[in-house]
Amino acid sequence: MVAKSEFLDAAETVKKKLDTVSSSLCLAKWKQVSLHLATGMNNSCYHPPLHRIPISEITRTPSALHNTSYKKQQREMMLRGDRPAECQYCWNMEDLGEMSDRHYRSGEPWASRHFESIAHSSGHEDDVTPSYVEVNFNHACNLRCSYCSPQFSSSWHDETQRHGAYPTSTPHNAPEHFQGDRRPIPSREYNPYVEAFWKWWPDLYPELTHFRMTGGEPLMDRNTYRVFDYVLEHPKPDLHLCVTSNFSVEDALWQRYKGYVRQLCDRDRIEHFMQYVSVDGWGQRAEYMRHGLDFDLLWSRVNEFLEETPYVNSLTFIITMNNLSVTSLKELFQGILDLRRKYTKTYQKIWFDTPVLRQPTWQSLQILPESYARILENISVWMQDNKDADHGFRDFEVQRLQRDIAWMRRDQSHDHRQARADFYRFFAEHDRRRGTDFIATFPEMRAWWEECRGHAQRS
Repeated sequence: MVAKSEFLDAAETVKKKLDTVSSSLCLAKWKQVSLHLATGMNNSCYHPPLHRIPISEITRTPSALHNTSYKKQQREMMLRGDRPAECQYCWNMEDLGEMSDRHYRSGEPWASRHFESIAHSSGHEDDVTPSYVEVNFNHACNLRCSYCSPQFSSSWHDETQRHGAYPTSTPHNAPEHFQGDRRPIPSREYNPYVEAFWKWWPDLYPELTHFRMTGGEPLMDRNTYRVFDYVLEHPKPDLHLCVTSNFSVEDALWQRYKGYVRQLCDRDRIEHFMQYVSVDGWGQRAEYMRHGLDFDLLWSRVNEFLEETPYVNSLTFIITMNNLSVTSLKELFQGILDLRRKYTKTYQKIWFDTPVLRQPTWQSLQILPESYARILENISVWMQDNKDADHGFRDFEVQRLQRDIAWMRRDQSHDHRQARADFYRFFAEHDRRRGTDFIATFPEMRAWWEECRGHAQRS
């Protein structure tokens, strides 16, 4: 049995508090937003699908980047106790008897301190200023991660322009799909959403406690450094400033970025700098999942960041749990333990999270055989055997993996033959286009590969 931590206790406490208003209330719908400015879309966290930000609404007020009419409707539903369909991931977790991200997010200070004002709101009230903002300014990226798309990677866009869609049952990443409203606006072109953001920024900034830049690849984006310059000129000692990176950019950009981060972490300019690093496995397997990644370079820069960045900073690995992550996950976790033992002195500097991938379905954990769930269960047991307060795993980290396993096993009666066929079709084409070799990279998955090949040949 996993011992409860203060983290889990806070989530359970806030669950009881939320239930006094409604059984579906999530404070993140008010106080958190993820902005995808390259496509003019947003969502409240990474679980709901993205929805369109109407140009007419940001013309009225730039705060409509967050407070869209659509989102206000979802807020009203939550206050009534209705479950918005877009939040199905959390409903699934709760129906399995698990704590969901609705509880975890609502229990964090940036959200929980606003409980009273939200509890007494109508949902369609005056525009709300979020305290937790994630922003993707453009889609410029040097990687082509297997589960990504031209909306979030210019390298993916260039590939599909050259080679067309992948031959899955529904053609994947077809160039014609990313036209019109779905076309990401290149950084060289005028972008009304980026313009609205910078108009909103002076009003938004004083209310922020968490600001995170994602991509694309933020280290390649001039807006990242514009934000850094603003923060250096307007220090905010309560600000948690965060950046997500693949740590694989050219050296000149890397050196420039490190220089900025060192300045930001000095002299109480911010409360904390969190560096998120995206990696989903170990070694060559990680490189296969995130094509263009140099794993050794990434790991070297992780060490460089931790050694050279002084004071108020931490590093979190974002491990997107997909069906190619399973067989090298323990190696990655061991690497994280080694980093903790090396760099954790006065406070914990190295963290990780394991969100599950749901789309595309052929890369989901749910289509794997039960034997792969048992691999994750064994890792969970190993994590419990390596728990301690200083350098080992934390109980909530074990609990998150167990939650992923529970989700993986959900609805096992579902027929996954089509998704398994698409797994083979996608990665066979991946190997052909990109010069990779699935079996050479994942020899332990040969039986699974052959099963998926058989489904593709029969369908």
